[in-house]
Amino acid sequence: MDTELLFALALGYLLGSIPFGLILTRLAGKGDVRDIGSGNIGATNVLRTGSKPLAAGTLILDCLKATAAIVIARHFWPGTENFAAAGALVGHLYPVWLKFKGGKGVATLLGILIPLMWQAAVVYAVIWLGLLLVARISSVAGMTAAASAPVSAAVLGEQELLPMFLGFALLVIWKHKENILRLWAGTEPKVGRRPSA
Repeated sequence: MDTELLFALALGYLLGSIPFGLILTRLAGKGDVRDIGSGNIGATNVLRTGSKPLAAGTLILDCLKATAAIVIARHFWPGTENFAAAGALVGHLYPVWLKFKGGKGVATLLGILIPLMWQAAVVYAVIWLGLLLVARISSVAGMTAAASAPVSAAVLGEQELLPMFLGFALLVIWKHKENILRLWAGTEPKVGRRPSA
């Protein structure tokens, strides 16, 4: 079982660490997304290339890579899903290929919730998209959505998932620390605008 857990963790990390934002922007001739806007490899920064399809593709692939890791682990090594989930999120946040400078994990966390607790995924998506449409501040929408995951687990009685979802939410929020500082200073950009810091 220990070997299976390691396999699931490694699988999750390898899939999670695929930098789809970087790959898609380069394939589209948009250059290195890390040289644009905030320098992040996620969908929000990819949007700053001016291509909504590239941003949407990044979001979908960053989400589905985590889902794929969990589904594959569940098929080959039943009971290792949580390790695949953890590997996928850590891989996205800290990919070895990019000197451990990855994305912020909002889409990837959604991809984790889909196969582990679909009800939490629905709540997450509604909060994320709803706040994005209303506030138009990606970091606020993402952090609030992330915080909803452990709340959903608690409300729906999924106590075994609660600690993991709480840890995942804290990781996502931690990766937004610079955004939190800009929010505090009132300089956080809205979606569609270039960051001022």
